[in-house]
Order: sequence, then C-alpha cells, then structure tokens
Amino acid sequence: MNIRTLILFAACVAVLPMQSGMAADATPGALTGTLEKARTTGAIVISYRLANVPFSYLDDTFRPTGYAKELCDRVVDTIKQEFSLPELKTIYLPVRADDRISALRRGAIDLECGSTTDTPERRELVDFSLAYFIAHIRLLAPKSAHIRDLNDLVNKNLVVTTGTTAENVIREKLKHAHSGIRLLQGKTHSDAFLMVESGRAAAYATDDILLAGLIANSRHPDAYEIVGPPLSSESYAIMMRKGDAQLKAVVNQALTRLMLSGEAPKLYNRWFMTPIPPSGVIINLPMSAELKNIFTSPEEKP
Repeated sequence: MNIRTLILFAACVAVLPMQSGMAADATPGALTGTLEKARTTGAIVISYRLANVPFSYLDDTFRPTGYAKELCDRVVDTIKQEFSLPELKTIYLPVRADDRISALRRGAIDLECGSTTDTPERRELVDFSLAYFIAHIRLLAPKSAHIRDLNDLVNKNLVVTTGTTAENVIREKLKHAHSGIRLLQGKTHSDAFLMVESGRAAAYATDDILLAGLIANSRHPDAYEIVGPPLSSESYAIMMRKGDAQLKAVVNQALTRLMLSGEAPKLYNRWFMTPIPPSGVIINLPMSAELKNIFTSPEEKP
C-alpha cells in the first residue's frame, strides 16, 4: 500500500493494525476536506506572520519567508506529488496571533505556518501536526534594568502579545502571585517589543526564540537580554482544521520524511545558526535536546 493510499484510506476508517491477509490493492476513498478544496480551486492557502523571525516573516522584498513557512512549502510539495496535483498554487495570507484560529476555522487559510503552540485548549478547536520546534516562555528586558525574574517587575509594566499562550501563562501567574505587576498588551510581537524599546514596559514575556529574533533584528541588539527561568515549555506545530484526517496524515508524512532524512536539521541550521534575511543576522540558537529527540523519533504526542 503506497503513501497516497494510506493517506486517503485514513480519512475513511480508523487506523487499525495491518493484517497479513489485507489486500494490497485496497481502493482508497475520494479526496475530502482541505485536499478536495485544493483540487477544486487549484490552490492551497498558507498563512504567515509579518514579523515572527525566524519562523514566518517578510523579507526585504516583502515576500513571506522563514523556517515554518519553508516547512509548509515542503508539505505542499508532498501534496502535489502524492495526489498528482502538479499545478497546485500556493497563496500566502498574513494573520495575527489573535485572528489565526478564526481565520483557519472559517476557511480563509488552510495551513497556519507561524509559531503556534499546540495546547489542549486549542485542540478543542483545531488540529496540529507533529512538533517542529520546542520553545520556552521567558522575559526580555533592557540590560540596564537589571531584571532577572518576575519578582523584579512588581509595580512595573510587563507586556505580552494578545492571543498567545504567553499571555495565558502570565495571567495565570498574576492570579496567584506577583499581583503588583501591571499587564500591557501588544497586537503583534513587534508592537510588544516597541513598548520595551520606548520605555512603556519594563519587560516583555513570550517564547525565547521570538525574543531572540526581536533582539537580533533590533537597532541596538546589545542593549537587551533574555532573562529568568523558563515559565512554560511550548511545542510549535502546523495548525489545521479539526477533523481533517487526510490533510493531517499528509502533513505528518511530509514532516516525518524531512526529519528522518536529515533535511529538517539542515533547515534548522539554516534558520537558526547562519545569517538570515533581510539583514544577515544570526539567531545563534543551537538545537535543543528535546528537538533532537523529536527529529530522531517523530511521533505525535498530546
């Protein structure tokens, strides 16, 4: 049974252990969900973020680029190959943290390719692929402020990005401790970082890799630092509409191929350890042990 057959078959029946007497030429069902939409319209819509360096952002020619965007491009290549859709076009559509889930659910986009964390709450509304990155929520602050953790932010302003898991984590912590911290919200990661740059906020809480990207691309990268212990661990994954078994199967198949072939580590090195557009900055974030384990043994985990 080839990969295409397996993917199509998965949408029709529950996945059961292969029996020795199963016919090798089992007939797959028809395309459904997003893949049928793609076949009918001749296009698949991938979302990107405007400034989530190095995952998904605009380069100096105002074209979407980044690590997550490139992974999704590889997924589309697999769809073209496995379902004989060589003319399938890719449409790129920008989303924000606070509208990405609604855009996916209403059909405005088909694959969300940014820096979205797989959480139980979100799984009630959407589905996720295998994880392709592990991040940790930490604090960004000016070096001159000498901030080391949340205790140093009492009676000061802390900014988060609206609609992110970091916002939820911080709000939960403020319920039980650190009640003297004043919470501000930015619509985008760039907005939130600007609040720190302008002095309106003493620190910014979000995923460490996003903080590293903001610092590397700032006007004065030596003026900021990432501080404090991890406040939460985050698994990034490609987001899809809930219940679309065919699409989820082909997305995970594509990611698994990239991981086991060694291509995914090469992509990681390109985006995190070498100069990236538009200005040639280097994020300089070696792959974590957790991500190495995922790339070696990719499997979906709740």
